Amino acid sequence: MEAEKAFEKGEVPIGAVVVYGGKIIARAHNLREERNDPTAHAEILAIQEAAQNIKSWRLKGAAMYVTLEPCPMCAGALVQARIDTLVFGAWDGKAGAAGTLLDITNFPGFNHQLKVFGGVMEQECQEIMRRFFSRLRRN
Repeated sequence: MEAEKAFEKGEVPIGAVVVYGGKIIARAHNLREERNDPTAHAEILAIQEAAQNIKSWRLKGAAMYVTLEPCPMCAGALVQARIDTLVFGAWDGKAGAAGTLLDITNFPGFNHQLKVFGGVMEQECQEIMRRFFSRLRRN
């Protein structure tokens, strides 16, 4: 749903949802183009909203679900926010930092590591990315 919102806005179609205590506490999608902000990734925006909603920067016990494997910036933010679980759809061979190119989410030198589940609904996530970049190349 969030990825589709990004797609319709001409943003790279990545959406993120944060679940805490069995409830969705944040949803976001990429807004880099709209905001002219290189940090306006879905994961960052969802973390910010989640922290505001529970009134704590520590999201211990939370899970994030996201379309694409997080980049280094977003993976670092997940560690800093103390999110417990990351579930993502498509692996990212160009910037993936949850196991593909790097694994920031489980770096032993950090004081927090995440449980990571990649490739969940992978084909659906790859398909929206493929449609987006195909449309972008045509225009």
